[in-house]
Amino acid sequence: MAKLIHSMIRVLDEARSVEFYRTAFGLEIADRIDFDSFTLIYMKNAETDFELELTVNKGQSGAYDLGNGYGHLAVSVSGLEAEHDRLKAAGLSPKDIKELKTPDGNAARFFFIEDPDGYKIEVLERSWRFA
Repeated sequence: MAKLIHSMIRVLDEARSVEFYRTAFGLEIADRIDFDSFTLIYMKNAETDFELELTVNKGQSGAYDLGNGYGHLAVSVSGLEAEHDRLKAAGLSPKDIKELKTPDGNAARFFFIEDPDGYKIEVLERSWRFA
C-alpha cells in the first residue's frame, strides 16, 4: 500500500520560508539538497514522518502563480485558541477561528494562515477525524 511521504511547494526565499514554517509549525530542516538550478529543503517535526519539501528554483525572481488548482496544506493542533494566539503574537496574521458542522453532527474547528508565498495552511483542532 502507498504511504504519503511529502508535499512540495515552490518558494522564492529559502530563509524566509524556513523561518515561517519553523515559527508557525515547529518544522525543522531534515535534509537540504543543493543542485545547480534548484535547492530542495525537506522539513518535518517529531509529530510525523510526513515532510514538507520546499523547492527554491534559482533565478526565479517573481512570485509564483498559485493558480486555481491549489487548495491548502493542513496541520492539526491540540489547543486551537492557544495556537491562534501564539501565531498572532509572532506576527503571522492567522485568520479568524471558524467552525464547520457536518450534517451528521460532527464539527471541525479551524483557522487559516498564509505562508510568505501565499500558500494557505489550515490549522485544525485535534478532534473527530483530525486527531
